[in-house]
Amino acid sequence: MNKWPSLKQLHYLVTLSETQHFGDAAQRCFVSQSTLSKGIQNLEEQLDCQLVEREGKGFVFTSIGEQVVHRGRELLARSQDLMEFAGGSGDPMQGQLRIGCIPTIAPFLLCDLVQQLNLSYPQLDVLLREDTTTNLLAALRSGQMDVLILALPVDIGGMHSRVVGEDPFKMIISSQQAKQFRVPIRYDDLPDESVFLLEREHCLTDHAVSACRLTSKEKINPFSATSLHTLVQMVANGLGTTFIPQMAIDHGILDNQNLMVIDPPGEAAYRKIGLVWRPTSSRQQAFELLADVVAELL
Repeated sequence: MNKWPSLKQLHYLVTLSETQHFGDAAQRCFVSQSTLSKGIQNLEEQLDCQLVEREGKGFVFTSIGEQVVHRGRELLARSQDLMEFAGGSGDPMQGQLRIGCIPTIAPFLLCDLVQQLNLSYPQLDVLLREDTTTNLLAALRSGQMDVLILALPVDIGGMHSRVVGEDPFKMIISSQQAKQFRVPIRYDDLPDESVFLLEREHCLTDHAVSACRLTSKEKINPFSATSLHTLVQMVANGLGTTFIPQMAIDHGILDNQNLMVIDPPGEAAYRKIGLVWRPTSSRQQAFELLADVVAELL
């Protein structure tokens, strides 16, 4: 009879890869360090290959160990989907639902979303996580998240998605600076390094630059902001201009600021808002109902 690796052993290995520390991994798995170490050793014996090279207090994953971690994440995610399928065969909008959202959407949507879900689906237990697109997609693939709310287009690597709305981009500029330019504004009229953007890890930067057709790199300031609120403050102090999504404006991000809102040069610019989930998930009906709620809010 074949000895199959257990999901618990794979969980130990994947957690060790994420924490890069035996003690931290054991704590996250709620076991002793010796139990976790023994479980990984048993996994190596069953697979008949070395997954982790140990040297003193240090360790490094072997090449095949990294591949086993990658496949282990997929197996754990599918196991999570299996549990959800078995436990949610009745009402799709009951039980726990883990929703991830990016920082340029979360502050302007999640509060209204949770209130509406509590009203429409009181049996649903919503857990929220705000993070970058890259981190959220990794969490989705590993089964740590059920569904994501992202700005599209973005490489989702084979995941399923549904577009639920469009969010226009606007340019903002201080009222004092606006007197120096004619409207509609042209990028050629702007001084070099006068357009402020978010850090590259925020997909809004790529979406805004693409949608607003900003091709002159010399117009972009080398300073990168960490949040939309920082961008607003830079512009409010007369340092330049930036792009802000309409949903942020609608939720008051420009309140009490002496700023003008204008359309970017060229055609209408916008980003798409969409839901993303694993194709193996059995909760597609729940995701479609969630998408309907988000679409209504947008």
